Amino acid sequence: MRPIFQTLLLSCLATCLPAFAEDTGRGWIRLFNGRDLSGWTVKIAKRPLGENHAGTFRVEDGILKVSYDGYDKFNEQFGHLYTNLAYSRYILRLEYRFTGTMMPDAPKYVNLNSGVMIHAQPPQSLRLDQGFPASLEMQFLADEGKGPRSTGNLCTPGTHVELDGQLVTKHIVKSSAPTFPADEWVRAEVEVRGHDEIIHRINGVEVLRYQHPQLDPANNNAPATDLIEAGAPLRLSHGHIALQAEGQPVWFRNIELKSLEPK
Repeated sequence: MRPIFQTLLLSCLATCLPAFAEDTGRGWIRLFNGRDLSGWTVKIAKRPLGENHAGTFRVEDGILKVSYDGYDKFNEQFGHLYTNLAYSRYILRLEYRFTGTMMPDAPKYVNLNSGVMIHAQPPQSLRLDQGFPASLEMQFLADEGKGPRSTGNLCTPGTHVELDGQLVTKHIVKSSAPTFPADEWVRAEVEVRGHDEIIHRINGVEVLRYQHPQLDPANNNAPATDLIEAGAPLRLSHGHIALQAEGQPVWFRNIELKSLEPK
């Protein structure tokens, strides 16, 4: 692996804790302090690293909010808020709630849609106009009133996984969880065991599990291409955590992480 990516991808794994981290007991730490964005880095497509355009990510009343009231147009400015550290084996839990309406010029699929990315590439390695990091997304959806829809799905920008020993190359793997009303707080949890296995839970119930995440070597002009050309290994065993901003206002709270010991 080339030195720059070795530094970006391997620095500060889960054994490191951000300076602001608060121990909540039983091994859980708060990744979001409820006051500001300490410990996180913004990267929005078409914007320089660290520019929180129009206050896309903001903290109000102890809630981390994704807001678009300062935008004239969305203009494909997909954004993510990344942890400054990378993690490998852990349980992440948070609550999400949708609010407001999507930006009119955002893609239709953005409606009541957000998520959290795991094993994400470092924000420093994204191209200026790159909309999504190579990562695994635990997708959050709310009920649109148009029939059955699931939340807690898996989306795979620049990646693949295995299910029961079979390589899965489709972009979305649906979970068994129903969606909930947009204004309802939903508890999401993802258990990440490096390259071995990942489990999604919604409101305390397991809804999806898969194994052996990896970069997609055939995903031309997609997030994984740059990483692979720079010498990154296909095997994904660690990465950053990133909250999504893709044109739909959404709130997050109680973002906590517990490190897991290797089996």
